[in-house]
Parts: sequence; C-alpha cells; structure tokens
Amino acid sequence: MKFEKRFEGELNATGLVSMMGLMNKEIGSGGYVALEKIIGEIGAKKGTFYLQHSSVMLRGIPKQTITVVPDTGTNELKGIKGEMVIDIIDGQHFYTFNYEF
Repeated sequence: MKFEKRFEGELNATGLVSMMGLMNKEIGSGGYVALEKIIGEIGAKKGTFYLQHSSVMLRGIPKQTITVVPDTGTNELKGIKGEMVIDIIDGQHFYTFNYEF
C-alpha cells in the first residue's frame, strides 16, 4: 500500500510511504517492510531523506527497526543518521526520532 503521513514538532515533514505487510489478527503476529521518503525540515534544516522500516510482531509484542537509509539526506539534511521508534497507544501512533549529522 502507499500512503502519506504528517509529522509535527521538531521534525516538521511529510512522509510518503510504500509498505507491504501481513497480520494474523487472531494471534497478534505479523510483519511489515516499508520505505518512506521524508520531505521537510528538522529544526531549521530543510531537505529530504529516506527511512527503511522492518518490523515484526510476535503475539502482540512488537520488535521494530526503523533506520535512516545511509547517504540519502539532501540539501541541509545531508549526512543525517538516525533511528525512529513508533509507539502505538490506544490505536494512535507516536513517533520518537533520534538523529545526528
């Protein structure tokens, strides 16, 4: 599937996501992979970069890896490195993005 999402805060950006996944809702196990193009700004720095998602859920317990794809930063975001964590609380997604240049 393809979709767009919006980040607000220090990361003020749009994410364009291409994702493939599967889920066994009866037992709460599944997984997904995705590539996400981030377009926007971090603080006052503007540009784009890509995130690679690889996540699994084993009977309701998530294990995720969401990493900045190396050397994909453009313009003022050139050289960005980092990881993102998604916490899902009451069906709502909350994002923590740890990064450095």
